[in-house]
Amino acid sequence: MKKTLLSLAILTSFAAHADEGMWMPQQLPQVAKQLKAAGLKLDPASLTKLTEFPMGAVVSLGGCSASFVSPQGLVVTNHHCVYSSVAANSTPERDLLANGFLAKTMDEELPAAPGSRIFVTEQVTNVTDKIITPEVAKLSGKARIDAIERNQKALVAACEKDAGYRCTAPSYYGGLEFYLTKQLEIRDVRLVHAPPSGVGKFGGDTDNWMWPRHTGDYGFYRAYVSRDGKAAEFSKDNVPYVPKHYLKVAQQGVKEGDFIMVVGYPGRTNRHRLPSEVANTFDWNYPAFVQASGEVLSIIERVTKNDPAAKLKYASQIASVNNYYKNRKGMIASYQDSDILARKTAEHDALKAWVNANPARKAEFGGSIEQVEKLIAQRDAETRRDFYLSYATPRFLNSARTLYRLANEQAKPDAERKLGYQQRDLPRLNSVIGGQDRTYDEKVDKALVAHFLAKYLAQPASEHHPAFDAALGIRAGMSEAELQAALDKLYAGSKLANKAERLAWMKKSPAEFKAGDDSFIRAAVAMYDENMKEEAEEEELGGKIQQAYANYMKAKIAYMNSKGQAVYPDANSTLRVTFGKIAGRDYGADGTGSWTAFTTVKGVVAKHTGEGEFNAPERQLAAIKAKDFGKYVDPKLKTVPVNYLATLDITGGNSGSAALNAKGELIGLAFDGTLDSIISDWDFNKANTRDIQVDVRYILWNMKHVDHADNLLKEMNAL
Repeated sequence: MKKTLLSLAILTSFAAHADEGMWMPQQLPQVAKQLKAAGLKLDPASLTKLTEFPMGAVVSLGGCSASFVSPQGLVVTNHHCVYSSVAANSTPERDLLANGFLAKTMDEELPAAPGSRIFVTEQVTNVTDKIITPEVAKLSGKARIDAIERNQKALVAACEKDAGYRCTAPSYYGGLEFYLTKQLEIRDVRLVHAPPSGVGKFGGDTDNWMWPRHTGDYGFYRAYVSRDGKAAEFSKDNVPYVPKHYLKVAQQGVKEGDFIMVVGYPGRTNRHRLPSEVANTFDWNYPAFVQASGEVLSIIERVTKNDPAAKLKYASQIASVNNYYKNRKGMIASYQDSDILARKTAEHDALKAWVNANPARKAEFGGSIEQVEKLIAQRDAETRRDFYLSYATPRFLNSARTLYRLANEQAKPDAERKLGYQQRDLPRLNSVIGGQDRTYDEKVDKALVAHFLAKYLAQPASEHHPAFDAALGIRAGMSEAELQAALDKLYAGSKLANKAERLAWMKKSPAEFKAGDDSFIRAAVAMYDENMKEEAEEEELGGKIQQAYANYMKAKIAYMNSKGQAVYPDANSTLRVTFGKIAGRDYGADGTGSWTAFTTVKGVVAKHTGEGEFNAPERQLAAIKAKDFGKYVDPKLKTVPVNYLATLDITGGNSGSAALNAKGELIGLAFDGTLDSIISDWDFNKANTRDIQVDVRYILWNMKHVDHADNLLKEMNAL
């Protein structure tokens, strides 16, 4: 793999703790000594080979991580990662969320939620010099953004000449480097098995981000392809995908102190952010998010209280909002009890002092550091202004805007279309647009929109968007009754809640949109010009930020290298590896308490109340009472382990990541962190940081002794 000189400097300067860092696979040979010292029995160099074992078994779900565990395309991930698919296939008469689902044969497997994908990474290549060419390096603002996007699209188009592949060229180190990722995009995904929510979501939102934990957070998909082995849309004629590699289940259980490694696709971390970004996030953005999320949850609960069908439609959204609601609250609490901002400020000041101490460094970096601080402040102010818009826009108005943008983009040659609207994007767009009614209820959507529109209208007139106001027929100072009447008229004038109607618009021209009489379509057309103007302004600012931020990161890397410190890139939803050990921890003032490394099924019984979030299935309780544990008893614990803690550096997106032992065998699934350590997205704390895994022994015990999923256990060679 090609590397820039800067990349080589980063790799050779490695000097970090084994537990810290979400490392790119190609960096791992540089930490071979640390990996071996930690206990890895595999050759660290083998972990750079994405099509070899074990990396070739690890996949992305586009928001969660997962792994192949059989030669027939069986995929294991978290229960909360298959939750939307379970909800989409549930009805009040057949509540799969409550009762669980098991396909005894492949014919019984169900289509996953619309838009579900399994991405198999096959190649990662450094393409920085092909995206930031000498010509691009001279550009600024929107011209720079447009040029970067053109180069990205050209690389992606060449990569995707191989049918069935999805390629991306994301940035690393704040836009300093770019890597082209090539993934097989499996589009026929089917739900195979999920335990009841009383197992997979045991403890619910009460236990979320907490320890001790007793959650069986696992579920299974299967990947299907055409008979000739190509990626294809859902069809009864498709066959299971045959992966090049799949994980083997560990035959020996784990214990405290054991080596552990997690491989997955972490979403976003923010460890290289400016102090001003830290302050804006924790003083304004996260508190605003928590407030709005609480209001969303309250409204959905109120409106769906006596409507089981609507409640099921919003079950996945409720779970997602609750997850982030508690996450952000935990981050705020950790931040308020910390010196993070003071330390970040001191580190930033030290960087600037180092830059200014040398004329050459000052000439190269000084202007960018000063500029990026101003540009970020401008962007954050605009984000605050527009905060309520995303909450206050009707679901199908957003759909209409997407459809009208698609119509305008399709009038251009494919290479000139905006990212997200090219020919390559149509299958997924079609699936998402077509499946929206499965998670939509008009009275819920209207209640949410009315609530947040009132907040938006209360803002100063200078913070309003005139085209948005005119398109919705709203104005500052209108009464609640007038606002409700405007929304009633808007919703009543649209047929986009009908799947066939939405899909029909995907094939229409801009002229047909302009002549349309659907109220949401008319609103989208009316807003379009202002939307395009605002987008251009955002890209002008974004291009300036990209240029300055990349140079700021170059300065930061050089500064940290000068002190012998490593600089790993922030997580960006690409494949990463983290390693450490299974370990409990002390907590509380002066170590006044401690967490054991493992929980067991005894805790399930102790927490069980028979209702709500702590309602374990009767058949599971019976198996625990009878001590029907089979071979899954831990010799030290004398019972079946449920969850365990480890010192791993993970974040959102790592959900479903395979936890591997020293030989690369499956020992569990990462699914959560502890509330006081999730601040590690911004500031890694070696003493506090712990992530939570579901023990593979608990998964297998449930499958064997509770759900009798012998067909899957046999397929996984785990009977």
